[in-house]
Amino acid sequence: MPVTDPIADMFARIRNATRVHAPHVEMPASKLKVALAELLRNEGFISSFETKALGTPEQKMRIVLKYGQRGEQVIQGLKRFSKPGLRIYRPSKKVPRVLGGLGIAIVSTSTGLMTDRQARKSNIGGEIVGFVW
Repeated sequence: MPVTDPIADMFARIRNATRVHAPHVEMPASKLKVALAELLRNEGFISSFETKALGTPEQKMRIVLKYGQRGEQVIQGLKRFSKPGLRIYRPSKKVPRVLGGLGIAIVSTSTGLMTDRQARKSNIGGEIVGFVW
């Protein structure tokens, strides 16, 4: 059965894997998911990711999760904000802050995915995809 919201599926897989302290998580890949994983890696929420067979029906992505020195989760929470049934757009001045700047809001803009800080700095608004903290 096809997934109706692939981003929510990705967030759920990462959330479930971090709760059981799995070293990595695998999922179907897409350009948007790869861009999202790249953003999470650049912000320090995951260690790395790799893709297999991009452009084919069997495309997969493996995300290597990151934990603290005592085994604590780096990703405390993931939340999907804008959904397929209700898209939520904000101008750059009204992009929400997550936990007073401790987390990130992921914004889909005309120039690609970026964090809330990057969107405010670039003065670009867009769809609020989700929050990570």
